Amino acid sequence: MKRLRAVSSLADSVAVQRTASRSSRTLSTALYRKTPPISAPKPYSLSRVSPPSLLKQTTRHASTATPSYSALQKTPLYDLHLTHGGKMVPFGGFHMPVQYTSLSVSASHHFTRSHASLFDVSHMVQHRFSGPGVNAFLERITPASIAGLETQKSTLSTLLWPVTGGIVDDTILTRLGPELFYVVTNAGCREKDLPYLKAELEAFLKEGGQKVEWEVLEGWGLIALQGPLSKDVLSKVMVESTGAGELKDMFFGSSKFIKIKLLNGEVSSPLLVSRGGYTGEDGFEISIPESEAVIVTETLLQSAGPEQLQLAGLGARDSLRLEAGMCLYGHDLDDSTTPVEAALSWVIGKDRRTSGGFHGAEVILAQLTPKTKGGPGVERRRIGLIIEGAPAREGAEIVNDKGEKIGNVTSGCPSPTLGKNIAMGYIKDGFHKVGTDVEVVVRGKKRTAKVTKMPFVPSKYWKGTAPS
Repeated sequence: MKRLRAVSSLADSVAVQRTASRSSRTLSTALYRKTPPISAPKPYSLSRVSPPSLLKQTTRHASTATPSYSALQKTPLYDLHLTHGGKMVPFGGFHMPVQYTSLSVSASHHFTRSHASLFDVSHMVQHRFSGPGVNAFLERITPASIAGLETQKSTLSTLLWPVTGGIVDDTILTRLGPELFYVVTNAGCREKDLPYLKAELEAFLKEGGQKVEWEVLEGWGLIALQGPLSKDVLSKVMVESTGAGELKDMFFGSSKFIKIKLLNGEVSSPLLVSRGGYTGEDGFEISIPESEAVIVTETLLQSAGPEQLQLAGLGARDSLRLEAGMCLYGHDLDDSTTPVEAALSWVIGKDRRTSGGFHGAEVILAQLTPKTKGGPGVERRRIGLIIEGAPAREGAEIVNDKGEKIGNVTSGCPSPTLGKNIAMGYIKDGFHKVGTDVEVVVRGKKRTAKVTKMPFVPSKYWKGTAPS
């Protein structure tokens, strides 16, 4: 096989794959980028894949667990955070801003809902998978309808353990070409995800799967532009994009490559922009080569101005995601929980419900049939709660009217938008129906609570018309 040229960006990798497709060639080596990083990304060769027997399935605890403070990594925007008054805390193995001196966490939350905020999510792990076996490989480790995913479309999914169907991590999969995917996984799961993916690749090839190339985009930046003014902020600096149409024609779950006019007068390299996010608001996630991360971020901040756009940290991100009913791995999801138990049955593609073929399919597909219809169902389900009195935090017990434990809270906080205490947790099957009255034990005192539909705050994803 012929060796193709090295690539310098995600956009280049798309162009390379198109060239390969036209000439009936396939990638023979892992993809590299030319953007000089602090440490260049290293593809995971199959000779270095850990045997599956060495991969222990352990329950993941809090995703904020980190090494010593001095050993924490820094994102490309670390110095920018300090310059802008970021209060840094350990999270997912990185120094991350929890808030900024300009706004309280609550004020930042409200600003995101009314204007736009910029979040540094560069601690997340960005991957690039390619090759003739990539579709089959991703359909092996996730329940997503990979075959039906259109180019430049994304889907939320879960990495799954063999046999049990437990959730290894939640992930976003974006198809960039017939044999090319961009994948994002959680920073807090990095030490588990990378050995898992190595072992799965090795097993896939040993069982006759076609070649798959995998690259971790080490050092790359990833920022989330979130809020109702996000489109206006991005449109102001965008000078070129792939595909026809403006940002208004780019719907939730879509992606494209754009170039923006930078503060120094130059034009950026092609940046992968995906419409979506973790707040429930309209917004975009932008993947940026390390060398451009700071100037792209400063360009957005300065072109929009503080009246439209502010930096936001982990504090606001957590309350926003909880209002949006979104899970945080290590709290609301773990290795022992299946997508059905986690109320994520919708990540199981329609075609996969009949074809199966993914890890844990026998368990997961059986769980889709509830006990009331003769199936095994599940013993517990993820639910939302609105709680009276003091807010409930992770670990608080959920009890019935007899005081019997029927579940636990996994995330909870006061909702800045609703002015109520909200929580997410797992409850015994049968108590999960919306409107069910339960109690939550907070500091030894029982608090009245009601099972509530999620999201707590209606999502405002752009789907072509403004949400009602």
